[in-house]
Amino acid sequence: MRPMSLVLWAALAVMFGTVHPHAVQATELKVLTSVALTSVLDELAPMFEKATGTKLSIDYNLIAAQRKRILEGESADVIILSRGVMDELQKQDKFMASSLANVAGTPVSMAARAGAPKPDISTVDAFKQTLLNARSIVYADPAKGGASGVYFARVLDRLGIAEQMKPKTILVPGAQAPEVVAKGEAELGVAQGSEIVPVAGAQLVGPLPGEFASMTVFTAGIGAGSKAPDPAKELIKFMTGQEAAARFKAKGFEPG
Repeated sequence: MRPMSLVLWAALAVMFGTVHPHAVQATELKVLTSVALTSVLDELAPMFEKATGTKLSIDYNLIAAQRKRILEGESADVIILSRGVMDELQKQDKFMASSLANVAGTPVSMAARAGAPKPDISTVDAFKQTLLNARSIVYADPAKGGASGVYFARVLDRLGIAEQMKPKTILVPGAQAPEVVAKGEAELGVAQGSEIVPVAGAQLVGPLPGEFASMTVFTAGIGAGSKAPDPAKELIKFMTGQEAAARFKAKGFEPG
């Protein structure tokens, strides 16, 4: 008699309760999140998968793009976006009750090329003068919805130098500003601190000063339609734990 096939054995084991279904087929969680979290989640995901056996399918995009998809009906097991957007989506019943948790924050910051003297942004006046003196600056196109680009455009308006900056401004569609600076294609860049720190060839000058300081807080929640709420809860717990906190800090975040 031929040996019982592995598939048949597994099916019988599940049927008679001797093996939990998850032992046969690992859970996979769909995660929708921001590109600003790419560097740290690319490190944390395999750690979580190894510890739990749960697989992660992570979709990175701009916050505005993810917000639009969710409002149009798409969901995920875990969603991690900026706090303001998460609060808005919660009002639309897009999450399971009481599932929101702050994960980490990152400041809107300035980047310069590695090895170049750090410009003075210690005060609002110094920051303004640094911008006016810069040969070129790059940041996310506000029209595309990147959070740091939208915010920095408002900063330029409040400083009263938006028109003066236009001729030397380079706009990118997403989180590429630090890479443009690293290549020497722009003197300065503005992006989330977490987008600057991982880029070789770029250095973090520091967060925007004084009244222009802005921290983007990223919050996680369990999608209302999740079929795996317990593993989703486990992922959020992992991301707010001590082991993850050290990874977040190393990538330019402040743990939640």
